[in-house]
Amino acid sequence: MAIDTTNIQAAITAKIAAEDSSVSALDLLRYETAADRYGVAQYYTSAAALPTASSALEGMIALVMTNAADSGNALYLCTGTEWFEMQDLDSAAPVSYSFQGSNFGYTSAGAEPIVGTTIDKFSFSSDGNASDVGDVTVARAYVSGQSSSTNGYTSGGNAPTTNTIIDKFPFATDTNATDVGDLAVGRYSTTGQSSSTNGYISGGGTPTVSNIIEKFPFATDTNATDVGDLTVARRAPGGQNSTDDGYNSGGTPGPVNTIDKFPFASDANATDVGDLTVARYGIAGQSSTENGYNSGGAPADRDVIDKFPFASDANATDVGNLTAARNNSAGQSSTVSGYTSGGEAAGMRNEIDKFPFSSDANATDVGDLSVARWVAAGQQN
Repeated sequence: MAIDTTNIQAAITAKIAAEDSSVSALDLLRYETAADRYGVAQYYTSAAALPTASSALEGMIALVMTNAADSGNALYLCTGTEWFEMQDLDSAAPVSYSFQGSNFGYTSAGAEPIVGTTIDKFSFSSDGNASDVGDVTVARAYVSGQSSSTNGYTSGGNAPTTNTIIDKFPFATDTNATDVGDLAVGRYSTTGQSSSTNGYISGGGTPTVSNIIEKFPFATDTNATDVGDLTVARRAPGGQNSTDDGYNSGGTPGPVNTIDKFPFASDANATDVGDLTVARYGIAGQSSTENGYNSGGAPADRDVIDKFPFASDANATDVGNLTAARNNSAGQSSTVSGYTSGGEAAGMRNEIDKFPFSSDANATDVGDLSVARWVAAGQQN
């Protein structure tokens, strides 16, 4: 049976025509995808190439893409007598990168208690157990995690000797990781940060305690480079990131309570911008768009959840507790909640705890990992 798409075409055309300059680039892309699917839109390389407006073309949508940034890119509607520019695509706001995930959290590698390869995935949209969706290339623990918009990364570790591996696994499909590069200096008990374009690895042990900040690009598979130093060499800190900066919190020896900040825009050393409420190491880090969080830790297994602001350099405050005290858990961040998965406290833990970003509150147990473990890495998409 043939389907008459005339009404669909009319609806899409009316929706696009009703928009004004406030329409977001993301919505515009959705409209254009729908228009293309149902034969509404035509594509031209310049406004001069548009056909002469006529009643026969009335309602036609045309996308002008000049293949030059900020130069004549626009969406047009034929009114019958002229081509009306509905949206200047040169000035349309780009869809910004968000570190927080909307779909799934991941926990990779770790000690089970012997070193493992498992990549677990759990849903952000509903509370439930994680499922095993792949393996890292080499069994190891004391790893750190990074996340691009399309891939998760597992860096460094100990298996049982210190290694340099940077593994990558895709978010789009459930599959094994591949080895895509190496750290400049092999080490374990690092922490991870992620900008829109790069993954970062900071601190750790070689086994000598390290202050190195390394960076590797998401766009290409290549090795990391040394781009700066922390204010204090440390192992097992918590990692957070805002849109503009990476943060490294706590750590050992000491333990220390320092919160360091380093910029994503340039390669530079970190600065001390605040303190945790309790000096500790083996911390899981989470990030909302406005605040960094540190959950759990050691010594004397902790259940504290600390929060510090990204907008100003300030000390952390105690805003809640995990369901059980533990150390060396993995941290994940959705758009609305922080997650703490696995860890250790008189044995391996498999709990997945969740706490809200919108209010200061205790965590709740929302599921289990496929295998109990600690010193694993966390990612999200």
